[in-house]
Amino acid sequence: MDSLTIEDADPEERRPAGPLYVPVRLGSAGGHQLRFLRDEFGARTAVGFTSPDALAAVLGRDQRWIRLAEPALRALSAPLGVARVTIDPLLAPPAPPAPRRRRGQTPPLCARRDHVLSS
Repeated sequence: MDSLTIEDADPEERRPAGPLYVPVRLGSAGGHQLRFLRDEFGARTAVGFTSPDALAAVLGRDQRWIRLAEPALRALSAPLGVARVTIDPLLAPPAPPAPRRRRGQTPPLCARRDHVLSS
């Protein structure tokens, strides 16, 4: 039987990302600590980038980083309660604040509230 090549792999199959550029910060004892971000739902996630340019585009050129493989990043973040790893995240601006209502102004009615339910 012939050996399989990369071309034979299923394109939908997850593959390891390889060594990642992982953002860190200096800890109080002088060592490096993983830097976690929050996803769109507010949950903490470990992040890794596939290139230093991708990391700099999101977190800035001054962001410190270390190289870690994805399994190592998962192993280091799991004991801290972070189960999710995001590769090459994009930061989005925060949602705009809700419009402020003036005192005495009533909120607009929802069209569905005007419908009468028949029994």
